[in-house]
Amino acid sequence: MEYIYSALILNSVGKPVTEEGVSEILKAAGVTPDPARVKSLIASLEGVNIEEAIKSSMVAAQPVAASAEPQKKEEKKEEKKEEKKEDKSEEEAVAGLGALFG
Repeated sequence: MEYIYSALILNSVGKPVTEEGVSEILKAAGVTPDPARVKSLIASLEGVNIEEAIKSSMVAAQPVAASAEPQKKEEKKEEKKEEKKEDKSEEEAVAGLGALFG
């Protein structure tokens, strides 16, 4: 991940994403860069518009987040049902104790 992050940092400050740039950022972060991984990253990013890739991934992530909302509502309903069950069982327990001493 640190290799990708270094490319994103270079892109965000407007510098070209190069082997030297990625290696310098990794060294500054205390990571010994693997030249093969750096070359692989640079080769895979060749011709890629990083800004467009980020925007398209954000659009793709939105439906996933929207589909999670109904699940959260269902989970809350289940939690409420469980709480009601616990309340009933506590009331039953108190009623049972009353019968012992009653």
